[in-house]
Amino acid sequence: MPKITLPDGSEKEFARPVTVAELAQSIGAGLAKAALAGRVNGKLVDTSHRIEADADVAIVTPKSPEALEILRHSTSHLMAQAVQELYPGAQVTIGPVIENGFYYDFSYKRPFTPEDLVAIEKKMAEIVKKDLPVVRKEMPRDAAVALFSSLGEKYKAEIIGAIPQGETISLYGQGNWLDLCRGPHVPSTGKLKVFKLMRVAGAYWRGDSKNEMLQRIYGTAWATREEQDAYLKMLEEAEKRDHRRLATQLDLFHMEEDAPGMVFWHPKGWTLWQQVEQYMRTVYRDSGYLEVRGPTVLPRSLWERTGHWENYREHMFTTESEKRDYALKPMNCPGHVLIYNKGVKSYRDLPLRYGEFGSCHRNEPSGALHGLMRIRGFTQDDGHIFCTEEQIVPECVAYTALVQKVYAHFGFKDIVYKVATRPEKRLGTDEQWDRAEGALRLSLEKGGAQYQIAAGDGVFYGPKIEYHLKDAIGRLWQCGTMQVDFQLPVRLGAEYVAADNSRKTPAMLHRATIGSMERFIGILIEHYGGAFPLWLAPEQAVVLSITEHQAAYAEEVAARLREAGFRVKSDLRNEKISYKIREHSLQKLPFQLVVGDKEKQAGTVAVRTRSGEDLGAMSLAALVERLRSEASA
Repeated sequence: MPKITLPDGSEKEFARPVTVAELAQSIGAGLAKAALAGRVNGKLVDTSHRIEADADVAIVTPKSPEALEILRHSTSHLMAQAVQELYPGAQVTIGPVIENGFYYDFSYKRPFTPEDLVAIEKKMAEIVKKDLPVVRKEMPRDAAVALFSSLGEKYKAEIIGAIPQGETISLYGQGNWLDLCRGPHVPSTGKLKVFKLMRVAGAYWRGDSKNEMLQRIYGTAWATREEQDAYLKMLEEAEKRDHRRLATQLDLFHMEEDAPGMVFWHPKGWTLWQQVEQYMRTVYRDSGYLEVRGPTVLPRSLWERTGHWENYREHMFTTESEKRDYALKPMNCPGHVLIYNKGVKSYRDLPLRYGEFGSCHRNEPSGALHGLMRIRGFTQDDGHIFCTEEQIVPECVAYTALVQKVYAHFGFKDIVYKVATRPEKRLGTDEQWDRAEGALRLSLEKGGAQYQIAAGDGVFYGPKIEYHLKDAIGRLWQCGTMQVDFQLPVRLGAEYVAADNSRKTPAMLHRATIGSMERFIGILIEHYGGAFPLWLAPEQAVVLSITEHQAAYAEEVAARLREAGFRVKSDLRNEKISYKIREHSLQKLPFQLVVGDKEKQAGTVAVRTRSGEDLGAMSLAALVERLRSEASA
């Protein structure tokens, strides 16, 4: 006779085992109709799942946090069924949920077209209208292999064949269609009303270029039409803001096929870079960091001592000289420990904060490269704090406040905090991880920050706080981190002299505020759509002459503004002023300064803002004051 405890603490007792669906019905018809799945003792299950013993149970509805994953997972099956009904002979392979949607990989004799996606969506809608029950089945592994082999599904048979012998396989069927899956899924196809297929891409079977190229259909699914419309509108806006397109339009940087994942910065792009770097350099200085610089190439023996060779080798570029192996550094941490180790350190020296704009390289797969957002050669805004264990919490509290200040300066007001906990593959003891994770959580609580737990997402040497900033169109970007490391200082012999003259190992805090400089600049480009605030803009103003008679005065104005510290150019071309204004508007300069005979005689400039607002005539002194005020805001 199971006793079921509901999320509000109330209890229900039954004389026999009940399914999640029956439990929902006993609570109310409305809840039963809305039920998508259940959570029994923390585990997600189908509504058909039988509860046979006392349990804590929650009913998952479209409003639940877990709903989207279940809806998207079920919609991927809906898509696969539609594909196979429309295109006999198409084989399904793998179809997971991803951020904001799902995909499924198919093997088929010809490429899918945009017209095919329209047809697949139509067929999906037809299956939804049929409201087919989604039924879970179980069978032995070998029987499942035989079943899918008989259906000509060689990929599914291969996937199941890799599962250990003797395990029970779970399958899900809807109508006459069947697929391998752990679940859970919605109770019927009628629950899947809001979806859209997005695009087709290529993908190798099991991600191996030696295998067959499959076709990957991407889709998105949502609980409500309003949520999906908002998402599609965000995508449309994101396309307009794509940093790669804007980089060409604004002449900021480019990338070459002969140097994948490497960036070629143009003068305006490098000016933007310098505004970011020099601001961050003042943050270093004002926060007590000592700027250092380590070598880019370090020997394999060092990476073996740190544990990176064992845990990170596949992401490292390697080279050889005089029969000795080296690697380009993927991060700056070991170099900072070696700098720390030079000379005796006392507890009075701690906390000791190092910062570096370090040049790093990571061997990212070519298919994963994406403009500035994922590259192979990058500069890390990196820092490490060597401190006693008692100093960890106050250092982390201070660092979170610093992150908030920096992000606000760049125009990001909303931050999402996550504590990433121990991964399966890790160094150190559970007791060390308990202390490190506890310190990070306590620091956020002391700083008044609410946070989420990202279970298992820590790095192999320690847990971390992830700082996710929200951009102008609502996307989250993880930039900053704070990691507690008890491992690397031990492995590289870092010590300090304690108050009792004993030798102790410092804790090492790894921190990055903006992370990769390149990626952060890509985020800034998209956040502002290329229309940077005055202090960041590579070119802050342009002086436009109306005719050649004002050329000398226009040059004089530009020179005086440059002397005042502003980034200003002049356009003296013999073109119509309307053409010049339109052309520079596309470059998104904050100000256009027009000079004609009237302005020349009065010693003024006619000021236009980026938005097209006419501020009228200003003296140079008034203009400089306005620019200084806006640049410091």
